[in-house]
Amino acid sequence: MSRPRLRRALRRALAALVPLAFVSALPAPAHAAPTAAAAWPEPVPVVNHVQTTDPVVFVTIDDGWYHDPAAAKLLLDRRVPASLFLLPGAYAYDSGYFHTLLDQGPSRVENHTVDHPDLTTLDAAGQRAQVCGAREAQLAEFGDGARLLRPPYGTYDATTLTTARACGAKAVVTWTYDMTTWGQWTPPTPALKAGDIVLLHFNETVEQDLRRALAAADAAGLRPAPLRDYVPES
Repeated sequence: MSRPRLRRALRRALAALVPLAFVSALPAPAHAAPTAAAAWPEPVPVVNHVQTTDPVVFVTIDDGWYHDPAAAKLLLDRRVPASLFLLPGAYAYDSGYFHTLLDQGPSRVENHTVDHPDLTTLDAAGQRAQVCGAREAQLAEFGDGARLLRPPYGTYDATTLTTARACGAKAVVTWTYDMTTWGQWTPPTPALKAGDIVLLHFNETVEQDLRRALAAADAAGLRPAPLRDYVPES
């Protein structure tokens, strides 16, 4: 190749490289899409006991299938601020039972998913449908959105903790003691301490289990308190 032709070829190659160098030097646009990690909120904490010096204990009751009037009367008479982790299907056929507890007493409704699955078996979309779906149902029925999530069976994973925040919860709550009677088996009554979270269920023994939990609290010099108020925003 002659010298003039070589110089022309070099000029064409350099001209082609200049725009590429300019583009690579430009800063990323301000509206660049966030990373997958940034798109999700921070995980919520997991609470199975509240660190407090107040002489309080927390009564939580799950599911909601068995609507025992004696248990409701006890909750109202003792002014127990129970956290009711309810399933939409369990209150849909008789929502008046829970409206009475919420309207006439200090109890509050919290999130226990739509269908009670083991959340660790679901992907992110499945967990979000269960958790956000239950909260939306509670808002529609009671006008009060859940601020705490109890995962069914107490099982959760990292996805559950971010999903909980995305669906309006400030904590995933498990328990310190399960005092539910199942069939012929009644768990031993624990010596309760300040900050303990007691798990009960709306089943056929809910009244007697509630009486046993309240008696244990009385024996320890503790009063039931609203769990939602003792879990800080994080």
